[in-house]
Amino acid sequence: MVMADKLTVGVLGTGIMGAAMTRSLRRAGHTVRAWNRTRAKAEPLAADGVHVVGTPAEAVRDADVVLTMLYDGDTVLETMREAAPELRAGAVWVQSTTAGIDSIADMAGFADRHDLVFYDAPVLGTRQPAEAGRLTVLAAGPRDGRRTVEPVFDAVGVRTLWTGDNGAAGSATRLKLVANSWVLAVTAATGEVLALAKVLDVDPEDFLGLIDGGPLDMGYLRAKAALVLDGRLTPAQFAVTTAEKDARLIVGAGADHGARLDVAAAAAERFARAAAQGHGGEDMVAAYFASFDKPDA
Repeated sequence: MVMADKLTVGVLGTGIMGAAMTRSLRRAGHTVRAWNRTRAKAEPLAADGVHVVGTPAEAVRDADVVLTMLYDGDTVLETMREAAPELRAGAVWVQSTTAGIDSIADMAGFADRHDLVFYDAPVLGTRQPAEAGRLTVLAAGPRDGRRTVEPVFDAVGVRTLWTGDNGAAGSATRLKLVANSWVLAVTAATGEVLALAKVLDVDPEDFLGLIDGGPLDMGYLRAKAALVLDGRLTPAQFAVTTAEKDARLIVGAGADHGARLDVAAAAAERFARAAAQGHGGEDMVAAYFASFDKPDA
């Protein structure tokens, strides 16, 4: 296990979050090789000193740490299978994709078969904190590998919350799904509040003034409302399509463990309608448009 602070990190997935985390790792002085299925999306990282490569296997070759930040659990496992020939025995695998609980168990099994040290490590935050290296890392995994993995967490995040010593148990992912259920509910509610204000001819600023400073006020509501009111839905902090995926993971996790999550299910449908209207790549608060029959309401 590498004990130095400067590591070689292979990043698989350079979307909104993966690209930002890759830049943070490079700023911290780590050697970073990055791969993305659509290479053109990764190419701008070369200007930051990142080695952009053409295959997952190239990205993980001789890496001390492999970081996965992809769309979902199935994509992670598919990509890791492609990387398998170059995975180094004893390397650390930091799995930061928001995935289903069952997928985490499958990933941990893959790690065991390839002698990887597995960390279940989703992050809390969107594009802006990711670009600033100020995410919150939720982490579970063995104590004896933490000296290697902590420089990675310190590079991408401002806080690491350890949820357990066994990454395979998925305790970090479970907490992430609970946190995301709140984030997505507030986001969907923000869109509905603005939609109702529009059709009732109520100035949204009157509503925001009404709750100003009280227990119903919150910074997140104001930030998301401003994106709609100011027409700043791109670049997305967190895209509609990804929000729908996470909402369905949350609904499934609840159903599998005996809880019916009606709000999350409704949010998933709102995100799906917004995506069908052409807003899938916009910020998730573009679910606002799902309240109207016409996408440009």
